[in-house]
Parts: sequence; C-alpha cells; structure tokens
Amino acid sequence: MGEQPVRIVVVGGVAGGASAATRARRLNEHARITVYEKDGYASFANCGLPYYIGGEIAERDKLIVAKPELFCDRFNIDLRTRHEVTAIDPERKLVRVHNRDTDDLFEEPYDKLILAPGASPVVPSIEGVDAEGVFTLRNLEDTDRIYESAVAGDAAHAVVVGAGFIGLEMVEQFVARAVSVTLVELQDQVLPLLDREMAQPLEQALRERGVDVRVGRKLGSIETDRGRVSAVGLDDGSRIATDLVVMGIGVRPSVHLAEVAGLALGASGGIAVDAFMRTSDPDVYAVGDAAEYVFGPTGAAMRVPLAGPANRSGRLAGQHAATGQAAAMAPVMGTSIVRVFDRAAGVTGLTAKAAGRLGVEAKSVTVIANHHVGYYPGAQPMTLKLTYAPDGRLLGLQAVGGAGVDKRLDVAATALAFNGTVYDLTGLDLAYAPPFGAAKDPIHMAAFTAANELDGLVDVCPTDKGLDGVQVIDVRTGDEVARAPIEGALHVPVDELRDRLGELDATKPTVVVCATGPRSYVAARVLMQHGFESVANLNGGYTVRRRVGSTEEHAR
Repeated sequence: MGEQPVRIVVVGGVAGGASAATRARRLNEHARITVYEKDGYASFANCGLPYYIGGEIAERDKLIVAKPELFCDRFNIDLRTRHEVTAIDPERKLVRVHNRDTDDLFEEPYDKLILAPGASPVVPSIEGVDAEGVFTLRNLEDTDRIYESAVAGDAAHAVVVGAGFIGLEMVEQFVARAVSVTLVELQDQVLPLLDREMAQPLEQALRERGVDVRVGRKLGSIETDRGRVSAVGLDDGSRIATDLVVMGIGVRPSVHLAEVAGLALGASGGIAVDAFMRTSDPDVYAVGDAAEYVFGPTGAAMRVPLAGPANRSGRLAGQHAATGQAAAMAPVMGTSIVRVFDRAAGVTGLTAKAAGRLGVEAKSVTVIANHHVGYYPGAQPMTLKLTYAPDGRLLGLQAVGGAGVDKRLDVAATALAFNGTVYDLTGLDLAYAPPFGAAKDPIHMAAFTAANELDGLVDVCPTDKGLDGVQVIDVRTGDEVARAPIEGALHVPVDELRDRLGELDATKPTVVVCATGPRSYVAARVLMQHGFESVANLNGGYTVRRRVGSTEEHAR
C-alpha cells in the first residue's frame, strides 16, 4: 500500500485560511484539504466592504475573491461554508463540526490543522446594542445589512463609534451616500494609532466635509424606538438622534477554540506560534488576526490584525503543513494606510507614541515636503515623521498628505525589513522626474534631518515641548508672522539674521522656529557657528506645533 495522503483541515477562510488551503494544494496535489467556514463566504475582500457600501465598488460580486466553484474545480478543496468548528481534540487529532444549516454535528480527523478564526468586533456592553440598526462590519452578511439600512433604507444620519481605520472608511463612504455622520472616538484624536499631530489633518478633513467629530467622548447609551435605534447618548450628556450606528471600536482575537484545546496564548492575547506558524502543538498552525507575529522594530511577539500579514502567514503555514518545509515568517512592520476624502495617512513600524509606551528609546523628526517638485503642477504637501533609535536604526515612519503617501510608507517598510538606518535612507536612489517626485524626495528630507541631528549639527526641540524661559527666534517673513504670530518670540527673518545677531542673547537656551523647519535649521547653524551656547530647531516648525493644540482649537 502507498503512503496515505496528508489530511489538512483549515478552520476559517478569508485571507489566512484561503491562502493556506490553496498554497497547500499547489504544493501537494495528493493532500486531502477541507476548509470549514462558519459564515456564508470563505473568500471575500473584507477590506473592500466599506467601498461597496459607499458605491465606489458598484457590484457586490466583485467582493467575492474566490467562489466555491473555484475551490472545488481548480484546487480540489472540500469547502464547507456555514460549518462551524466547535472544538479541537489534539489527542485524537480531530475537530468537532456543527453544520449550521442542518444542525448536524460530526467529527473530522486531521493530520495537520490550520486555525484561521480571525477576530470578532469589540462591542460595548450597553443596553440597546442588539437593536435593529446597530451594526458591526466584519463580513459580507454585515455589509448587506448596513447597505440595506443606509442605502436602500434611505438613512439620513449615522453614528460611527471608533475613529480607527474601519470607522474612518465608513464615515467617508456614508458621506459619499449623502448620509450625515457623527464620529465618536474615546481617545482625544482620530486614528489613535498615529501620533496626534500626524492625525490632526485627518480630523480637519472630516470637519471640512461636515462630519460632526466628537473626540474624547465615550458612547454611554443607545436609545430605541419599537426595537430600532433612534439615538445615542455620550458620556458628556449629549444626545444624538440617528438612524443607524456602526461600531468600529476594534477587534479581539478569536482564540477560544485554541485556548480550550490547551494551545498556548502569547503575551498580547493572540495564539503563540513559531517561525513556521506552528502553535504549541506542532501539528496545529495558527494564522491571521488570531495569531501573534514578530513585530520587526521590537522583536517581540504581538497581534497585528492586518490583511497583508494574514495572507503571508496563511501561505507559509499551508506550505509547511503540506510539505514540512517553508521559509520562516518574516517580521511584520504593521504597515497600514487609510484614505479620508482627499487625504491619506498611514504608518509602518513604531510611532513615537508607541515607542514611549513600549519603553523603546527613540528619537523623531518631522518634515513637510511636496510629493513632487513644486514647479510641476499639482504638487501636494505631505508630512513625514521619522522615528529612529539613538544609533540611527530606523524604527518607523508616519505619513499624512495627499498623493504619494503610500509610496513613502512602502519605501520605509522595505528599509525596515532590511534593518536599515537613517543613513541608508539618505542614500536611496529613488525614481525621479517632475511628475513623480523630486531629486530630494520627502524620504530623503526626513532622513537628512534625522542624520543632521544624529551627527550633532543641530538639536531638535520636540514639537510639543514647553518654551517658557527659552529664547524663541521666529525666522519667518513679516507676512507669515502677521498671519500667525508666536507669542513671546523674537522676530528676525532668516535673511536678516547675520546682521542682527547683536539683538540676541547668545548665552540663553534658544529655539529657532520657521513654518516647517528648513529655514530655522539654516538659522540654527548660523547661530551655533556664532557662539550661541544652546540652540535647537523646532521639530516640524510652527505648522506642526499648531496641530498639537487643543481639540477646541482644531474645531475652530
């Protein structure tokens, strides 16, 4: 008798599970591969769901990445939707399955088991959260319900709770449907993943489009009328009448199956895995939002619930389960991006805020530059914030602006993958022609600024540092100062600085300010070489400093 084919069971579809199953088939024609998916669709574009609701994706079928026939006919995979795996028995190497259509229960043996259960939306425990018109968005069934309520139901107002990626995308798409929106966020900024000054332009874009932004506010209550949501109450006592509510608070990993089966969980609450996505049981793998990955900038294991890592980890686990061999899972950088109307914002690696929270020693610089040369029509400004270690090792990049944000994030993510430094970024040979970039790309400008600080050419004053007791020299033009004066600053335009040094105190700690940083860097170098004892350049200039003001200032 020949060797029996390996039996591979995959729990869950979408990015991780579907990638695992199809990779396993491509590398092992004789394996018996079964996929159990508790919902009605095993392979759909969950990142595209908001854009169907908003009408940018016109056809619902476009969201279905792989139909059941493809699994069967092309890959010879036994796909069973609406089948929920309810338990794992590692000793007997089988799973218990519930057919949600027939209510039948049965057991399925496996040689290799791949867990891709994903994550579930965080929903607050308040009365009314189960009312009609209150939604989460994780699958096509959720999408259909929101579409029916918001589009077919002619909703006039929506409340979106949570200003993360999903929340911001839903706000944008509701506005596209002419639905008035209130956005509620517990933190004091939108997109809390970013440092505050990097997220503020998104808040500005939301307000410009008429979105009622309520940051620093908590959902307190949900009112209903005949079983349907009619209003929400916030913790400040305000009440917002509404037709529907979408919860975008976040997700928690679906680890119950693994936990009950005795599989080890990691420090961040996800399923602990090795470099080949194997759990504490070597015949059981875990991928996607429920698993932990090595986070590149720190080397620690943590959850990174994003589609890219889910696809890559699924592919790797499928190969290893089918063949016993695979490359190790590469560290994940958490590279992510969101569009909010005409602006985009994203991050790769560590933010300054995250570095502080994790106890990672880090420095940062902020620059504002056009995405291509200013003399070519259509140049759009972007803000880059580069985070790096004291030895120059790159830790992360945040970017916000219009066109070209994705390109700069991808460049930084690539540098992070190869343990690049600030100095490596200064020497990158990037594509340049006037319609695409500049000879000194914004990436270069951020790296040059960081290298100047590392080389001791200038100290960088943190954007939000208090300036009391410091000699502040504003080197902007008279017109700029008239439009936005800096209280207590001495106004000396940069081009007049050498002739007016006698008006300044060389013994005082000095911070030099311009609009975005380049002119004040030139001024700082002049002062340092004329005997000034302590000189620093304000990080990002006055433009970025204004962003870290109060929420009330932002609203005005």
